[in-house]
Amino acid sequence: MSNESSIISKVWSFANILRDDGVGYGDYLEQLTYLLFLKMADEFAKPPYNREINIPEGYDWNSLKDKRGAELEGHYNKTLRELSKAKGTLGQIFVKSQNKIQDPAKLYKIIDMVDKGKWSMMGTDLKGKIYEGLLEKNAEDTKSGAGQYFTPRALIKAMVACVQPEPMKTIIDPACGTGGFFLAAYDYIIENHELNQEQKEFLKTKTFYGNEIVASTRRLCLMNMFLHNIGEIDGESFISSTDALVADEGKRYDYVLANPPFGKKSSMTFTNEEGEQEKEDLVYNRQDFWATTSNKQLNFLQHIRTLLKDNGQAAVVLPDNVLFEGGAGETVRKQMLHSTELHTILRLPAGIFYKPGVKANVLFFDNRPGAKHAWTKEVWFYDYRTNVHHTLKKKIMTLNDLNDFISSYNAANRHDRTETWSEDNPEGRWRKFTYDDIMARDKTNLDIFWLKDKSLADLDNLPDPDILANEIIENIEAGLESFKELMLTLNGNADD
Repeated sequence: MSNESSIISKVWSFANILRDDGVGYGDYLEQLTYLLFLKMADEFAKPPYNREINIPEGYDWNSLKDKRGAELEGHYNKTLRELSKAKGTLGQIFVKSQNKIQDPAKLYKIIDMVDKGKWSMMGTDLKGKIYEGLLEKNAEDTKSGAGQYFTPRALIKAMVACVQPEPMKTIIDPACGTGGFFLAAYDYIIENHELNQEQKEFLKTKTFYGNEIVASTRRLCLMNMFLHNIGEIDGESFISSTDALVADEGKRYDYVLANPPFGKKSSMTFTNEEGEQEKEDLVYNRQDFWATTSNKQLNFLQHIRTLLKDNGQAAVVLPDNVLFEGGAGETVRKQMLHSTELHTILRLPAGIFYKPGVKANVLFFDNRPGAKHAWTKEVWFYDYRTNVHHTLKKKIMTLNDLNDFISSYNAANRHDRTETWSEDNPEGRWRKFTYDDIMARDKTNLDIFWLKDKSLADLDNLPDPDILANEIIENIEAGLESFKELMLTLNGNADD
């Protein structure tokens, strides 16, 4: 394993071999995570590091690599069980761990591949490249549903480029998935600042915090961070397993970067007295929330505002319903405009998320201290949806596609912006609306668009057939999602 291409090809070749045996990318990725962690713990326990890694005796790397066949399989299963009882990052990596590779010969080959690498010495760029590649492949596997935990990296980088996080400040993602926002923020800080030793240490161990309730996703996040030099192998986990929405824990942060899970309802499944499975909407009664609702996105938006320090900054991906829904939605929007400076909304195109049928936006806002007047004076909208067509395979959205937005955002001085829209240039994508303009709209609706859809007016401007087919599928699936939610609501009301 002497060069980058051979390492990557070996790691990938096993993914494909196991896939033929019915082991998906996600299962392979989990097993690779366990083995990589054990191997690197073994390396850190030796010179030149000589660190005390609290791996229980008899369940370390050496105990695995010397066994074969049924003995290996049995010992591997026992190792996973034992390590899941540990504290800190170690326990979080192995919590609820299971062996998904039933062929001991293939398990041994993966152990052998990992054993031949000096992973602790390997550059973080290479380790990260391997792991992020597997995460993206896993997200593409639509059957696994892993795509809901994977935000397009081009979008994340654009959001971070606008927020421009600084050293010695804290960043939280209350629904962190596999940690994409952390990595992008880490890279941005490293690339744009000459860090002293104190700043490097703060970046590694005190900058990032998050929540991820799904154990398998949380372990992928922790490993992804660790391979990118964030966190300590023997340190405490900075990713909480608790539901972020349950309570305000009282801690405040400089930045929130997030893409909360899609799906409007928060719900829990339980078994009723007849033994049937039922769902119950979760409503969070919190004094810091402006409105009580079972709408998951509205709850996340309120929670994110709570998480921010005075003058803290947020960039959050949220679906369209947050911009126009009445009732609690209207209450939250009015309070947002008053209590924070909601200064920018980026309208995103369809076809960029692994969960189909999603139409979303990025809301950029800064928290502000209490005041009688509204902090929001004007909201700038960038419409990167109308007449924009992307797919996940043939026409992937790249960072270059968002460069015009980043330039228009003008992070260096966002109070010095220039509209590209005007009466003379109705095709301009960058336009501002005043606080009074928005308050005058029905239900304080922020779902604002002004560009004409060319495909409706001119058949010559229709997108390529494959893009058009994808958009039709997206719209049908979005419609089905809305219909399912309506049915759930109607059934819930019927039971009351």
